[in-house]
Amino acid sequence: MRSLSGKTLFITGASRGIGKAIALRAAADGANIVIAAKTAQSNPKLPGTIYSAAEDIEAVGGKALPLAVDIRDENQIAAAVAEAVARFGGIDILVNNASAISLTGTLQTPAKRFDLMMGVNARGTFLCSQACLPYLKRAGNPHILVMSPPISLEPHWLGPHLAYTMSKYGMSLCVLGLAEEFRGEGIAVNALWPQSVIATAALAMLGGAVQPQNCRTPEIVADAAHALLTRPARQTTGRFLTDEEILTEEGHDDFARYAIDPTKPLLPDLFLSLEES
Repeated sequence: MRSLSGKTLFITGASRGIGKAIALRAAADGANIVIAAKTAQSNPKLPGTIYSAAEDIEAVGGKALPLAVDIRDENQIAAAVAEAVARFGGIDILVNNASAISLTGTLQTPAKRFDLMMGVNARGTFLCSQACLPYLKRAGNPHILVMSPPISLEPHWLGPHLAYTMSKYGMSLCVLGLAEEFRGEGIAVNALWPQSVIATAALAMLGGAVQPQNCRTPEIVADAAHALLTRPARQTTGRFLTDEEILTEEGHDDFARYAIDPTKPLLPDLFLSLEES
């Protein structure tokens, strides 16, 4: 069994949702988890804080370091990375999970919302990667995992929500660029994207456009991330993979247990072609 025992993972946006699920899966192996997220105080609309996530991580056998970090601020990122290294001695894995979303058209997207998505998604991914890379270079099996989609230039992925698409593709361009830049140093950089929409608290922010019964749980993404992050870094880099693709490569073919309601049809996630979905 491949394991993340003793590895240190720096995960952005790990206070809830997919980021927390990835953290819990790694913690079950005995990993060290740096929870780099903004939420230090509870919000009734979006439950979960860095401190409640830390409690859950330690309850399943991991070690947690909760850090309040706005990844739009390079100074906060640098301080968090320094604290993580001081506590755990290094960083083995970076998971760029934090993301801001607004599925709005051009005329309905205020500059403030545009800046938020670009700042968190594209800029945050770049800056967190930049800050962690010196320590990843020293790690035994270093990985950067980015929660971003394959880049599709089909107009229907740009027309309805241009700003959001630009910001997510910015994350994906980081995958392509970093994978190539650090290929020779053995740092794996890959993208992971859900095949079907995942039921998280963030769905409520979409105004009921997506019903939970047509979704899967975050555990499918967490299991896929675990499988990818335990592979030899030099053998897998620069890939854009869905959760189903990774788990299929691992020999799994039954995904029904991840469905909120196995009797309901699943809703394909954004940016995937009809062939992929």
